[in-house]
Amino acid sequence: MKFDNLSFESRDHVLFMGLNRPAKRNAFDLALYRSLSLAYGELERNSDLRCGVLFAHGDHFTGGIDLPQWAPRFAEGKFIDPAEGGMDPLALDENKTVSKPIVMAVQGWCLTIGLELLLATDIRVAADNTRFAQIEPKRGIYAIGGATVRLPQEIGWGNAMRYLLTSDEFGATEALRLGLIQDVVPVGAQLARAADIAMTIAAQAPLAVQATLRSSRIARSQGAPAAITRLAPDLVPLLSSEDAKEGIQSFVERRAGKFIGR
Repeated sequence: MKFDNLSFESRDHVLFMGLNRPAKRNAFDLALYRSLSLAYGELERNSDLRCGVLFAHGDHFTGGIDLPQWAPRFAEGKFIDPAEGGMDPLALDENKTVSKPIVMAVQGWCLTIGLELLLATDIRVAADNTRFAQIEPKRGIYAIGGATVRLPQEIGWGNAMRYLLTSDEFGATEALRLGLIQDVVPVGAQLARAADIAMTIAAQAPLAVQATLRSSRIARSQGAPAAITRLAPDLVPLLSSEDAKEGIQSFVERRAGKFIGR
C-alpha cells in the first residue's frame, strides 16, 4: 500500500504509519483520515504485523481537522466513516477497533483529532516541544472523537474539564504528570523511542499480547467484573498454542522466546 499523504512501512513485525502533509501541519482532510483507516486495516489483517507505530513527518503531529471538509458530515449528526476495508483510528466502533497495540509518537502541535488519536492508542511518547489542546469550544463545537469520554478516564474529571472546557493548551511535561503520555524525549527522538517500545512488544508472544490488551479494554469499557469472569476462560486457548509451548521451552532453556503467533 502507498498513500500520498501517509507513509507506510513494515519492519520487524511493526507497521510504521506516518502522517505526511507537513506543509499543512498534517491537518486531517478526509483523504488523510481514510488513508489512516486503511493502514489500520492492514495492521489488523496482516498476521505478520504485531504492533503499530503512529507518527508524523515534519514539525507538528497535526494542527487538527480541515473543518470545512468535515462540517457537512457533522451537520448530519454523523462522524466520518472509515474507508472500505479500513478500521476506526479513533476506536469509537468496537467492531472496527484494531486488536493489536499501537504506540504513538508526537511533536509540535497535537490538536483536536491529534489528542483524540492519542487517547485511542496504548502507549504514547512525546517530544519535549509538544503542545496539546482540545480547542473545539473555540470554534463553537465540541469534541466528538472520543476526548469527552476518554480524557476523564485517563487524567481524572477535574483535570479533563480543566482543558476540555477552556480550550487551553498544555505541554509534554504536564501531559506526563497527568499520565497522558509515558515518555518525554528531546525533539527528534520521539519516533526512535516509540519504535523501540513497539519492537519490544513485537518480540513478545502475539496472541498473549492481544489477549492482555483485550482483557484490559474489557475492564475499562465494561468494568472489572466483566474482565475478571473472562480471565481463566480466555487463557485456555493460549495454553494450547505453539507460542505457549515455546514460552515454556525458552524458560527451561533460559533463552528468549521465538514466537510465531500461533
